[in-house]
Amino acid sequence: MKRTFAIILAALAAIALFAGLVYVVLVVANVSEPAATTIHGLTPRRLWATVVAVLALVGVVIGGLALCRATRRIGNHGRRGAIAALVLGPIAVVNGALNLAVANGGPGTGNGVVGGAAAFVLGLIGMVLGGLALARPRRTTELAPGRTT
Repeated sequence: MKRTFAIILAALAAIALFAGLVYVVLVVANVSEPAATTIHGLTPRRLWATVVAVLALVGVVIGGLALCRATRRIGNHGRRGAIAALVLGPIAVVNGALNLAVANGGPGTGNGVVGGAAAFVLGLIGMVLGGLALARPRRTTELAPGRTT
């Protein structure tokens, strides 16, 4: 019960941190003010931002799994995941930043600024996770001389 509560609390803290980081990115990009009239539906820029955010989320999941495998030291299986996260992360960061750069309004304008900011933050997280997984020392299968176990 205590472990479940701790996991739920950690997940809520992570969600709050993510939302705060997305808001900071929107403020820095000067697109945090909501639109006077809201555009509903899927626009091309919203689709672009959504696809990039999903790509970034895949990079975060792959990077997290690679980091988990690297800490368990199960051979070299986490290396490919770490490299994939390091490839997907910059793609998401660049596309998210580009989406924010060409946006001419805030949330609700149909420019996909929230998705672009989310892609930017998730891309950075994916790059960090992939880098940490790649930087973990690998366990060698060879034994030191004189050791039998």
